[in-house]
Amino acid sequence: MALVPPSERLEATFLTSAPDLRRCPAITGPEIAFAGRSNAGKSSVLNRITGNKRMAKVSKTPGRTQMLNFFDLRSFNAARLVDLPGYGYAKAGKQAQAAWQQSVNEYLSFRDSLVGLVLVMDIRHPNQSYDQELLNWSHESGLPVCGLLNKADKLGYSAQKKALRAFEQTYGEHNLLQSQCFSALKGTGVTELIAILGEWFTQANLKSA
Repeated sequence: MALVPPSERLEATFLTSAPDLRRCPAITGPEIAFAGRSNAGKSSVLNRITGNKRMAKVSKTPGRTQMLNFFDLRSFNAARLVDLPGYGYAKAGKQAQAAWQQSVNEYLSFRDSLVGLVLVMDIRHPNQSYDQELLNWSHESGLPVCGLLNKADKLGYSAQKKALRAFEQTYGEHNLLQSQCFSALKGTGVTELIAILGEWFTQANLKSA
């Protein structure tokens, strides 16, 4: 059974990195993956919700996350967070981009422990082409997903709400999609995101009990 986590952070430790599905660690419990374009702020989001600025490496150079990175959660029984390689970094070589894409696709398609996906997007440029592909795939696959409009601090309150409303209207038929504004810098939306993750983990543990 899942434990109730602190409202402002999750207790997490880095486990390992894997270049592909075959070399992922053995499954011990449910996993939630974080995906997004390079420089959307995935690592900063992970650091914010765990309260550990050094847990996921943050770089000013996009595309540094080239592996599947696994983090054990002490807040939940045998659960993990997984930081997926960022996509859309134009300066990366085509071969490197193809390798990252394949590892992400294989993980999402064949990792039996995956119970939810957090799609991190820059609130100023959400719903890019690959974002759309991931959202449509998750809908077709029946996988719960959270559309996280990160960097909300870059916009005023009314602009944030307008961006969120436009996103929700675009995907109104995606019944397993939740969405919210978020700021890894200011901490906006942390409690709400942790509540979503907790719900997914709890449902997964109840199903397996």
